[in-house]
Amino acid sequence: MSKHAPILNLPNILTLIRVAAIPVLVAVFYLPFWWSDLLAAALFLAAGLTDWLDGYLARRLGQTSPFGAFLDPVADKLIVAVALVMLVQTHASVWFAVPAMVIVSREITVSALREWMAELGERAKVAVSSIGKIKTVTQMVAITLLLALKPEHSADNLTIVMTPGLWLAYGCLYLATALTLWSMFSYLRAAVPQFTNPGGDRDGS
Repeated sequence: MSKHAPILNLPNILTLIRVAAIPVLVAVFYLPFWWSDLLAAALFLAAGLTDWLDGYLARRLGQTSPFGAFLDPVADKLIVAVALVMLVQTHASVWFAVPAMVIVSREITVSALREWMAELGERAKVAVSSIGKIKTVTQMVAITLLLALKPEHSADNLTIVMTPGLWLAYGCLYLATALTLWSMFSYLRAAVPQFTNPGGDRDGS
């Protein structure tokens, strides 16, 4: 990688497009048309595919950069968090709210952990693992299905009518949640020696 690698190379442009797609996703999700759910799901799926594509191109073209390394995970976490917040409204139950909270909380925790470990020069110990990659794929599948299959409610409007598609979507969501916790604890375990280091910085800024 060149010390003066251009910021606006092709992989980074794809990542920026993924960030720009977030407000578009929100707008489409709330459109009062029958096809808005499918279009929102398609946008989210396309964003997930660009996540794979920009990483592949960065390695293939030798265009990795510090800016890309920063922006790529930020874009992923933003679009996932936004999608989950929107879906909590339509899947208003504890069965959805709990895994959504777990996933968002995990992303905040791991991001903070990686930033702290980077300051200590130990960033490699909490690099993305194979479990983390499987979690990401499962999470993307779950959210895509949940966006496409907006639920219907029972006559009392208190419970969701579960269809086979929703059962599959919830199954993927709970699998993603389990993998989320597994990968988080794996990263925390790798960082335990630094937690016991008496020279650690307590500045919470």
